[in-house]
Amino acid sequence: MKTFINNLPANLQIENNLFLKGHELVGGGDEAGRGPVAGPVVAAIVVIKPGIFIPGVDDSKLLSAQKRKLLFKEIINVAEDWSVAVVEPELIDRFNIYQATRFALKAALLHLNVKPSALILDALKIDGFSGEQIALAKADHLSFTVACASIIAKVVRDRIMEQYDKIYPGYDFKKNKGYLTAQHRRAIKKLGPTPIHRKSFEPIKSFYSQMQLFDEE
Repeated sequence: MKTFINNLPANLQIENNLFLKGHELVGGGDEAGRGPVAGPVVAAIVVIKPGIFIPGVDDSKLLSAQKRKLLFKEIINVAEDWSVAVVEPELIDRFNIYQATRFALKAALLHLNVKPSALILDALKIDGFSGEQIALAKADHLSFTVACASIIAKVVRDRIMEQYDKIYPGYDFKKNKGYLTAQHRRAIKKLGPTPIHRKSFEPIKSFYSQMQLFDEE
């Protein structure tokens, strides 16, 4: 942990402005897993007070898996509170990935024991939050708390997909995390989709459409 007074880090400017406005606790929220064709979407919210900063925290996509795991431990040790929420493929298919992400973020907010009075989110807002909200594009790079949340969400989701790799061998979920690699596509063609594949995502959607056609013949 690093306490700062001068030379404010660039990705802490938004939080600092909120603290200067009188907010005592600021939260940042982000998700992991909007793009894969398999597995859940996971959202996280991290809450901090003034004076907290961890060097190296950035958008989880810009960090190695090893670096994310190290930062994960630091984040949960210094945060005032943090939480995660998981939305499974069934709900993603029933609604859509955008709405599922909003559900996950709202659930993560409700799971917090320590509530922030201000939230920073990556390009969306949470319905029902009475405090100040900032929806900012690329917030996972521009905001420290959102970057923390992106790391938490990514590490948790990766662990989930590694467990699914044991349950559904052959799809290489441990490596691809549900994203559609060439090997993953071949596995779907050979073995068919698993229960954790998203039926509203291609090529899974087309697979089930073709199966329906065969059933009707």
